[in-house]
Amino acid sequence: MGAAFFYHLTRHPLDHTLAVLLGKARGAGWRIAVRGTDAGRMEWLDEKLWQGPDEGFLAHGLAGGPHDALQPILLTADRGPALNDPACLMTLDGAEVAPEEVTALERVCILFDGHDPEAVQRARGQWKALTGAGCSAQYWSEETGRWEKKAER
Repeated sequence: MGAAFFYHLTRHPLDHTLAVLLGKARGAGWRIAVRGTDAGRMEWLDEKLWQGPDEGFLAHGLAGGPHDALQPILLTADRGPALNDPACLMTLDGAEVAPEEVTALERVCILFDGHDPEAVQRARGQWKALTGAGCSAQYWSEETGRWEKKAER
């Protein structure tokens, strides 16, 4: 049974934090789906990941290509199941997560912008919905300059 990890971004931009989390998830041997809400935003993220440092290159692809099932990291704006059979789902920009996804996967990471009041409210709603459905969850904040676990259910 998996768990949802909420990451409250206040110091580093999304692309930086996402790259760190993707590297850790790949280090665990997981395939990852990154779910957003907008195809244009996922294209932007694709470009950012391609421009990353050589030593930390994260092989990935945008959903809709001929090799989706082979991608270790698949970026998608679709709500449906990812074609790369992920063990981990990372969401951004308030993308939906169902309790069934949390329990079926090793981990779900929900990244949200701590400077956006709507994003914070959306994350609070997701926390309440997922924990209310019996999912394990952790809340992580970087407000002190390093990641600290602030809550767990």
